[in-house]
Amino acid sequence: MWSGGKLLSPEVVIPEKGEGTVRRFWCAFFIIWPILAIYVCAISPARNWWFPNEAPNDIGQRIDGLFYLVLYITTVVFIGTHIALGYVLWEGSRKKEGEKAWFSHGSHNLEVIWTIVPSVILLFIALYQIDVWAEYRMKSKFPDKILLNPIAEVTARQFEWRIRYPGVDRKFKDEADIENWLKNPEPEDLYSVNDLHVTSGKPVLIHLRSADVQHSFFLPELRIKQDAVPGLIIPVWFNATYSDDYALLCAELCGWGHYKMKARVVAQSEEEFRQFKLNLQREQFDDGTDQSSDQPGDEEVNEVQK
Repeated sequence: MWSGGKLLSPEVVIPEKGEGTVRRFWCAFFIIWPILAIYVCAISPARNWWFPNEAPNDIGQRIDGLFYLVLYITTVVFIGTHIALGYVLWEGSRKKEGEKAWFSHGSHNLEVIWTIVPSVILLFIALYQIDVWAEYRMKSKFPDKILLNPIAEVTARQFEWRIRYPGVDRKFKDEADIENWLKNPEPEDLYSVNDLHVTSGKPVLIHLRSADVQHSFFLPELRIKQDAVPGLIIPVWFNATYSDDYALLCAELCGWGHYKMKARVVAQSEEEFRQFKLNLQREQFDDGTDQSSDQPGDEEVNEVQK
């Protein structure tokens, strides 16, 4: 190849006019992203771009801790990767016209390092979170008092949440009794739609199922998420420390009406929860007549007998 009357070797590449500017642009482009990411993360809590609230329960706070742990690790990797990428691009943009590029077939040592390091990090995360996962997912780790006192059965279906409560005074003897109740609805059961009431200040248990496709029971404020799988009845426990209303959403794309499959969870005191069930019982079994006015008095009975 000829350049300025000189014969250059085939390995020499002459940059075109303006190519150095393009290289510097891409260098700046990849370096600015980690800076922008840190800035957005810093201002997110003040602008309500972060979690919807501080987790009001112990399991939610531990899940938040796991989230932040993974976030810190990925942030370091993200920033380090972009710094290395920016450095390589910057060095490339400084190449002078006709300067031969450095070429490498790779490094066995580097490949070993960036294989072992991610493996160690992933193993650490897996071992670090195993206690939280076990407490939340494994039935043997559930709080003992809730296993025989399920609050309700929650059935997800397109596009609503159907709730079935045991009768006001229904007590379960053992797990076999609960399984029988789940399989066979009872006349005293109480029903509601998109309105799940639970007791606050202590762990509660629901049994989750799906009537059609796969859904996902999601309480963002409480950090609770569990898929509802057709054919399975899945126990889910959580604890709403404070009496309040919480959003219940479906976090699994389940059809055209997925966007409107939302409900509420009302956490309330024991007395309020019992009163809610009594009111639900009254509404459910009300036949629309005033029983007191329909009953004949003693004088009416005597007149009829005469």
